[in-house]
Amino acid sequence: MIQSLLIANRGEIACRIIGTARRLGIHTIAVYSEADADARHVRLADAAMAIGPAAARESYLVGERILAAARESGAEAIHPGYGFLSENADFAEAVVAAGLVWIGPNAASIRAMGLKDAAKQRMIDAGVPVTPGYLGEDQSAERLAAEAQAIGYPVLIKAVAGGGGKGMRRVDDAAHFAELLQSCRREAASAFGDDRVLIEKYILSPRHIEVQVFGDTHGNVVHLFERDCSLQRRHQKVIEEAPAPGMDSATREALCAAAVRAAKAVDYVGAGTIEFIADGSEGLRADRIWFMEMNTRLQVEHPVTEEITGQDLVEWQLRVASGEPLPKRQDELSIDGWAMEARLYAENPATGFLPSTGRLDHLDLPQTVRIETGVEAGDTISPYYDPMIAKLVASAPSRSEAIAALADACEDVECEPVRTNAWFLKRLLDAPKFQEGDVTTGFIAAHLEALCAAPVPSDALLQYAADDLAFDEAHVPGGWDNPAREFLQGRFGFRLNAPQRRTVRMLVDGAPSEVVVEDHALWFDTMRSSVTDGSARTYFEAGAAFTVAPYRVEGARGGAGGDGALLAPMPGRITAVEVGAGDLVIKGQRLMTLEAMKMEHGLVAPFDGTIAELPAAAGAQVREGSLLVRVEREEG
Repeated sequence: MIQSLLIANRGEIACRIIGTARRLGIHTIAVYSEADADARHVRLADAAMAIGPAAARESYLVGERILAAARESGAEAIHPGYGFLSENADFAEAVVAAGLVWIGPNAASIRAMGLKDAAKQRMIDAGVPVTPGYLGEDQSAERLAAEAQAIGYPVLIKAVAGGGGKGMRRVDDAAHFAELLQSCRREAASAFGDDRVLIEKYILSPRHIEVQVFGDTHGNVVHLFERDCSLQRRHQKVIEEAPAPGMDSATREALCAAAVRAAKAVDYVGAGTIEFIADGSEGLRADRIWFMEMNTRLQVEHPVTEEITGQDLVEWQLRVASGEPLPKRQDELSIDGWAMEARLYAENPATGFLPSTGRLDHLDLPQTVRIETGVEAGDTISPYYDPMIAKLVASAPSRSEAIAALADACEDVECEPVRTNAWFLKRLLDAPKFQEGDVTTGFIAAHLEALCAAPVPSDALLQYAADDLAFDEAHVPGGWDNPAREFLQGRFGFRLNAPQRRTVRMLVDGAPSEVVVEDHALWFDTMRSSVTDGSARTYFEAGAAFTVAPYRVEGARGGAGGDGALLAPMPGRITAVEVGAGDLVIKGQRLMTLEAMKMEHGLVAPFDGTIAELPAAAGAQVREGSLLVRVEREEG
């Protein structure tokens, strides 16, 4: 077994690898960019090496810096995780040439599966079914259009060197083929430096099914069954599960056998995934499932396979790279129960999935499911990298139980001020079609408007928040420990003939709301915890966060500033404040600058007036919807 391991990655996968390596007694070395100097994976590792500036292209993607860190730290092996350099054949060769152990397949296997056209031809030769299409050398627009016509529309144009959902265009008719071909080629050239494409038949009811394979240096190859990754948005996986719903034993046997043949065709060593596309219009059938591509690395969704097989795939990787045979034979592997994974991202589905960056002042992840994360409360979601917060993995004896457990976990996520997609994930899990196992890769796109509609707080939450505000305004000591004492102190006064009523006006995520608070009926309710920040409080419900603040100036609406109250349009940092309280300002005058999403946003006076409130200060991190400045109109 190797004794020291450098992890050429960051975030949750680096933390995941560290956990297994430590259990095996392996010394771990993290690498980090300037943005990750205090990241969780750095804190967890036994040692850490700086590798450059924040931008990945200047740090995590620079092979020479990774190798220099390995030499300086005395590492024996390098684990690339996934993403970054994990499927870079040149880097894999450089690691081996430097006398280090590469935790992954050899460079020849990576190259064999790296180009989609060559990989498909190799699969055809190995007897693996592939999607009908054109893989030829003639890349003229005329030839490609003719082949598309012969295949029959709709077709899919795919970059030969593509991956990650880039360089793909669906074409529904001949009239749009030339335009979409040019678009696909431009994107492919920009992303991969190669504008060659192939043409495939587009499957109208597609399901994404993939098989986990593993090979060793002794000629053994096994599969660890299949996963269903059909819930996708723009070709990016959102929720994955294992096994695949509706998969019968005969179809599973044929599919997994094809995956093993695919791995053997390239003398595969280590963890890999054979991805298939299935026509789900008539259920899963062996003759309606075709090879798409191979990922020559560990996958993001590997935990669901671990959960149903009881195996640690990172341990398998380390043992195989150390020269050991596979830990299990094929006949020793079986499926036990069901597992499901949701990717929790720092993004807001209601605003087109814009990333939500900033400090995680409050982060409470459920303890009822397996959590894979690279952050903790107090850490920062950086604009430089993928905004994943965590993977939530539920396992149970049945699919319905796994869905219920994962939905509950998504509902219990608490994160502030950074916004998450937890409520969006819960809506997916609650969708009747998904619960029936009847979804395709187009499900999210087909239901996007309903799935992404901004969450609305329940009446119970509004009542609770209004009660909180009424209490705050009354300035009654004693807190929430003793409701009876609050009552006796006369929180709302005392009447013998009827309950006391009061209308509380407040802003909920910047929008005005009025709630009638009556008596003390809600004092003993059990509600979700809240996070306070001055006069604002944040409440959590069904995976969503709602920020409630006192009503200001005739109802400040959504941060537009038309009534004088300017609210933060997204989480960010105040980089400059150019006015002071009481200053006279004129319409259009720049008041302050908010830095968010790697851009600066200038906030200007909506009309002539006086700075009445200025709660924001330079250098402060602010929440979405928080009041930054209020201008009082200058009469006359």
